Amino acid sequence: MKIVHVADTHLGLSAFNRVDPETGMNLREQLIYDNFLAAIDRIIGMHPDALVHAGDLFHQVKPKTRAYTTALDALCRLQDAGIPMIVIAGNHSMAKTRYTASPFEVLERGGYRANDLYVAHHNRYRRVELDDTVFHLIPNMLQPEGYRAAFEGIEFSSGTNVLVTHGLASILSDKRLHTVAEHELDATIISDRFDYIALGHFHGQVQVADNAWYSGSLEYCNYGEITETKGGLAVDLATGKVDPLDLPHTPMISLGRVNCDGLSAREVVDAVLAAVEDAGKATSQAICQITLDGIRREILRALDQKALSDARSRMLDLKLRVIAVDDTAQIFREESLAGVDYVAEFERFVEREHLAPGDEEYVKKIGTRVLRSVIARHREGESAAE
Repeated sequence: MKIVHVADTHLGLSAFNRVDPETGMNLREQLIYDNFLAAIDRIIGMHPDALVHAGDLFHQVKPKTRAYTTALDALCRLQDAGIPMIVIAGNHSMAKTRYTASPFEVLERGGYRANDLYVAHHNRYRRVELDDTVFHLIPNMLQPEGYRAAFEGIEFSSGTNVLVTHGLASILSDKRLHTVAEHELDATIISDRFDYIALGHFHGQVQVADNAWYSGSLEYCNYGEITETKGGLAVDLATGKVDPLDLPHTPMISLGRVNCDGLSAREVVDAVLAAVEDAGKATSQAICQITLDGIRREILRALDQKALSDARSRMLDLKLRVIAVDDTAQIFREESLAGVDYVAEFERFVEREHLAPGDEEYVKKIGTRVLRSVIARHREGESAAE
């Protein structure tokens, strides 16, 4: 049997405050939908026996309408091609209380034939048999011990056994994403009794055992992933051969490093624009980052953002990664941060966490009070520096 292994598509993720002029939607979000469907079409063209999605199909437990319709569109295309989809809930799209409906209930009720869609969610192990292959599905669990309980209940087949789960392998424990319900996988779960282990959660494409792989996310979800490989994996379960798949995604490009020692603000801007020019058409609709090494804070504050606006308009985003000469910590600045209402952004973040009404009001009240205090102290410090 041949499968395609993908994960962490995060449908519904938005960023960068850019708007698609045709749909009025956040441009980053729109591109993720478009790239996902293009990836599905490419996978269909490969004619695998199954598509395995190892978690975080959606970015939120209560997905946006367009995220749902995109997923349903993909499932329809797979159904027409006769390719079943196997998917588990990841930590982003899992129901975190028994009172919260799982987004996968919508997909399960979408009218698909029983052999077209197999889903594991709500903290329950599921066994799926396709021909001589058994897929053991362990979704993201509420508690770490849930993985162990599910694993101990597995009945291995005499044929091919595939584990599909979502979490952080212990070998990658230093690369925690620090997200809600992120659990470390017990090392014994990464067992050699499985012919293949399809992992989700870590966004880089990496092999963590002879039989275990993270496919990586389809898209770059933050600038910390700039060096990671994106895409999916083509897996031949009969031979154990695993081949990387370069699937459609928005590129993230490093424009290099500018040595800012002794440069004026104007010279720094000129160096940034020269790096953009050297990259040419590769920056079009791309997520770009350039490092300003050894820049002084007064020079950083004096950078002419308007002079960079034309270059930014051709990109999805341009991040100035700053290593200040008077502070060894890395600071990140971007045009979209200018004029941000941080209190409003915090309140929107709390709302997306879907807390109980009383808890939501309490977190907003305390959090905004602390945030306003921090902002006030920061402004006082900036004024003193000037």
